[in-house]
Amino acid sequence: MNIDAWVWWLIGAAGLGIGLVITAMPELGMLAVGAVAAAVVGGLGGDAVMQVVVFAVVSVALIAVVRPIAARHRSQRPQLATGVEALKGKQAVVLERVDGSGGRIKLAGEVWSARALNSELAYEVGQEVDVVDIEGATAIVL
Repeated sequence: MNIDAWVWWLIGAAGLGIGLVITAMPELGMLAVGAVAAAVVGGLGGDAVMQVVVFAVVSVALIAVVRPIAARHRSQRPQLATGVEALKGKQAVVLERVDGSGGRIKLAGEVWSARALNSELAYEVGQEVDVVDIEGATAIVL
């Protein structure tokens, strides 16, 4: 039995796809797309040299274009701050006098221990303050 070249390309693409799933290496997916492109060329009657050229060009083009885009997205900070980072910059209301040694504030509906960023300043009950940092379970306010 003689198997057409395009079938071998599809078998190769499937093998690369399985490798992608197992290893999570996106480059294997790009090579699989190149193999599918070569299978299309083979199915349309292209010779072996043309199939290999299409495989190489499509694979290299995808790796050259997609990898830098993926790296750029991976290095970006998330748009939505969560946890302690989300509390920085929020306003709070003083519940107990806050100075350089401590106090209490209401921040995001919760009671937090707090201390003034500038130890010479004090904030009185009812005053609004800005949270500039969180150190452990203590909000640093200004």
